[in-house]
This record gives sequence, structure tokens and C-alpha cells, in this order.
Amino acid sequence: MEPSKVYFTDMRALPGTNLQQKLKRLILKAGIGQIDFQDKYAAIKIHFGEPGNLSYLRPNFAKTVADAVKELGGRPFLTDCNTLYVGRRKNALDHIEAAYENGFSPFSTGCQIIIADGLKGTDEVDVPVRGGEYIREAHIGRAVMDADIFISLSHFKGHESTGFGGAIKNIGMGCGSRAGKMDMHCAGKPDVDKSVCRGCGVCMKNCAHGAIAFDENRKAGIDHGKCVGCGRCIGACNFDAVYNGNDSANDELNCKMAEYAKAVVDGRPAFHINIVNQVSPYCDCHGENDTAIIPDVGMFASFDPVALDVACADACNRMPVMPGSLLDENLRACGARDHHDHFTNVSPNTDWRSCMEHGEKIGLGTRSYELITVK
Repeated sequence: MEPSKVYFTDMRALPGTNLQQKLKRLILKAGIGQIDFQDKYAAIKIHFGEPGNLSYLRPNFAKTVADAVKELGGRPFLTDCNTLYVGRRKNALDHIEAAYENGFSPFSTGCQIIIADGLKGTDEVDVPVRGGEYIREAHIGRAVMDADIFISLSHFKGHESTGFGGAIKNIGMGCGSRAGKMDMHCAGKPDVDKSVCRGCGVCMKNCAHGAIAFDENRKAGIDHGKCVGCGRCIGACNFDAVYNGNDSANDELNCKMAEYAKAVVDGRPAFHINIVNQVSPYCDCHGENDTAIIPDVGMFASFDPVALDVACADACNRMPVMPGSLLDENLRACGARDHHDHFTNVSPNTDWRSCMEHGEKIGLGTRSYELITVK
């Protein structure tokens, strides 16, 4: 397979230019204009950031991409799907409020926000995964699949389960509905925290398969033999008593995530952008962010999400360790083992390469790339 082209520009902005202008030059040089956007809906998948976290992408980056799409004749919208975990983005109302709080609005970005899987994370489309080994049908947020064109705009950073979060995680995990996220994380079977359960019965009313029953203390329990992993009970519970068990091995999670990403992009125009700045050790889903583990790297763009993520990881691993960061702390710890990879050194139980290898295997992209610098 021929190497994929990955375009790069650094974060330098000398007098007379700025990063938004550099980002626009980057994506145009990378070929976004080759896509026919005329009168077509373009989903721009982004992570709005959990309130309290300050390392998520600034809305200015989204505006640059949205404006470029509009100039090319397209109709862009920003989108993400609801989360599994307790937080401010578990349903569409809270999710949009969180996005507004973090600066994303039609006024700051020049386009609308649509939560792709609806009010409670149940508005989904079952999409076949061609060549999938783990997933037969991926459960994807409906608005993502309704779009004619798909664009990922990702903050490249560390992640405690997948090594790092880049384009593939933003696409695969980010576009999964609640059932899809369950599918990737723990074979689709939620559990109940009985200490939080109020015994209100709403979860049982929302279960179409009779999988939920109550014990003598009026605490809910889920029969995994009957449960189909739809995730509706999670959305129905107002007390966050129903949760995702997250018991899949990280390598299996990585492979499933790659298959979900393929389901999203297969058969339609797609383009991918990674912003590698404020590289925090953990996901932007946290309600906080630790200090960056390396200095800012730059902005990358490609039609190939696998090559893009590998290029970003390689660039990060060429950067020095930020003194005082978690990465520095881990490397200095007594008995520390140097894995010769910044992301594994932050989260030693992860190996991001398993995702890239599987993505290449199923035809999502190639790990081989040609890096082209844009001034």
C-alpha cells in the first residue's frame, strides 16, 4: 500500500499571521477542496470538553473549519454523541449547555450544534462494518450518518484506556451512541450501583427485554442473560445508578474502536484534522486537566485517519518531556520502566499501536505516511 499523505504545520505564528490562518492553509493544501461540498451537509465531529477541563480545543479552530466548508458551498454543523459516564454531557440538553459554557455556539463557530444520538443517547443507526472481526453492526448517532460528508476535528492528547485520543478515537468512540459505547467498552452490559439506586422503577419501565428486576430492598439489578446492551436504562436513570462496567481489555477496546471508525467513514467523503497542543495525559472527558506532558507540536491533516494518528504519535514521541508533568513523574519514579513511548509511559497498561494495526488490517487506512510540511 502506498504511503498516505499527512500535512503538517507548526504552532508558530509570526507577526502578520495567526493560527486560524495557518489551519486554513493547512486543510486547503491537504486537499479538503477536492470534496464536493455544494449544498451538502457536513458533520464536523468535535469534543466540546467536559466543563472544568481547559485543554479541549478552542472554538476558534471549529470556526475556521466551518467557515472553510461554507466557502466551499457546504452546510456544516458541529456534532458529538452523549457520554456513558456521569458528567455534564450525558444527555443532549446538558451536553449543549456544556458546549455553550465552553464557548461553542452558533455565534462563536458560525454553525449549529447537533447532538448526534438525540436527547438520551438512543437515536442511532445500525451500520454494517465491512471486514469487522469484533463488530457486525456499529450503533452510530443518527445525525452523523445523515450527513453527506464527515470531518473529524480532534484534540490529540493522552488517554488512560487507549494510549492516546486522536482521530480514530474521536470518530469511533465519539460517534457511537450509548449502546455503541457500551458495545465497545464492555460487550454492552450495564450494571447498577445499588448504593445510589432509589428504587423508582424508571429503568425497568424503559427496558424492553425484561432484564431489570428489584430485590427485597427495592434495589435494581440487571440480568446480563436478558440484557441486549441498548443502554436505555442508563439514559433513563436520573440518579446515575446505572453505569458502564468497562471490563474489556484495552487492546480489544482499541480494535472495536477502529471498526466503529470504519463504519462512520465508509462509503462517503471524509477528512481528518488533529490539533496537537496542550497534550494532557488524560481524555478531555475529565472534569479537569493535568499539565501537558510535552510542548505543543502543531496541526496535522489527512484523508487517512490511521496515517494521521501515527504521524501525530511519532511527532509527540520526538518531543522532550515536560518537566513536572505526569510523564516526567512516572519516568522518575523508583523502579520505573521506560517503554520508549510517551503515551505508554503515562498509562503503562495501554498500547495505542493495537488500534493502528487493526485499523490498517480492516482497511481504515495505512500506518505508512509521507509527512508534508506547510508553512
